Order: sequence, then structure tokens, then C-alpha cells
Amino acid sequence: MGEMVTFPSNGGEAQGYLAVPAGGQGPGVVVIEEWWGLNQQIRDVCDRYASAGFVSLAPDVYGREVPIGEPDEAAQMMMALNIEKAANDLTGTVDYLQQSDAATGSGIGVVGFCAGGGLALWLATLRPDAVKAVVPYYGIVPWPDVQPDYSKLPAAVQGHYAENDDFADPETVRGFEQQLKDLGIEPDFYFYPGTDHAFSNHHRPDVFHEDHSETAWRRTIDFFREQLA
Repeated sequence: MGEMVTFPSNGGEAQGYLAVPAGGQGPGVVVIEEWWGLNQQIRDVCDRYASAGFVSLAPDVYGREVPIGEPDEAAQMMMALNIEKAANDLTGTVDYLQQSDAATGSGIGVVGFCAGGGLALWLATLRPDAVKAVVPYYGIVPWPDVQPDYSKLPAAVQGHYAENDDFADPETVRGFEQQLKDLGIEPDFYFYPGTDHAFSNHHRPDVFHEDHSETAWRRTIDFFREQLA
């Protein structure tokens, strides 16, 4: 359904996978990859958003053409990533959708998975002029010394988190939720019982939970439709 596109990004050039609804238009949504990179699973997610009526763009955060196949390599790539620079690079995705004739609605939505969930939150603080809704899936910014300025987060926030997760555990997420509330932000965070990290990744049968993944999907779609209308 989709295709690879090239766009300006933070003074350079980036690539991403773009999927457009059959009708040719819809609200714009940035889809940010897990630590596996821009693989087929993320392309599938973009295609599903397009089927639901959204113009979806998944940037290639790592800037590599070959998907990552091994957890050790994925971990190395993520740890080597300058998350602040990556977040700045992602502002080009927002510009691309804003300037596209296909993207309609009152603003841009951002959804991210795992480390991409943290990047989604960060991107929303960098583009408060455009990002109106952000949805992290089992994602936070885990480094205490490297954090976005959440006081610049006017977007509506909905989050989806696993009960059993060493990366974004419920206690840490609840602390983050309170941090946002202290800033006057009222996020809607959902925790899914009996789930593990990446429970929405349909290419990971070891952790994929079909029922909870579908519930999270419906909540996300309803949220984006409400916020981006």
C-alpha cells in the first residue's frame, strides 16, 4: 500500500515509509519505530493506519536500509542513538505531513513504540504548533539526565503499557503520569494485565497479545479521530 519517500530533516535528508488512505486524504500520523528499526512490522502498522483513514509516515530513525534482526544489535543501535538529535530530526516528518495535500485535519498525531514511544513524546514537545495528539506504546524516555521539556507539551496524551515490562514498568510509568499531572497535563494511561513489553507487535508471537492489542488499537484510533478532527 505504501511507498518510501524522502524529505528534509534537521538540515539534512531523511527517508520514511508513507501510506495514504484509498480516498487519498486523511489526518496525518507519524509512526515511530521500535528499536528494530523501520521493518515490515512498522510498515504493516502504517498500512493499517491508512486503512483506517489516516495518512501515516514512519521515518527511518536509524537511517539504514537493512532491518535489524538480532536483539543485541538492536540494543546497540538504540544505546548509540542520540535521542535528543533523533527527536529534532523527526521534526521533518511533521513538516512533510503539514505540507502534504493528503494530510487533513486540525493537527498531526504521533504514535511510537518502545523507544519510539519516548521519541513520540519528545517530538510533541518540539512541535507544539502542530502535534495535537501523542500516543506512546510501552514507551518512555528512560534516561534521567536526558529528558524533554514536558512543560512544552500541549498535545493530548494517551498511553498503552504492559503489566510486565522491565523497560516501562508500571511504577515508573505512574511516576511519569504524576509528573505530567503536576504540569497540568491529564494523560489517559492504560495498563494491560498479563501482557509483556511489545504486546502489540504482531511479528513477535512470544509476546503478542491479540485481544489487548486490538483494544489498544481501537482506543488509539478513537483518540486520534477525536483529537485530529
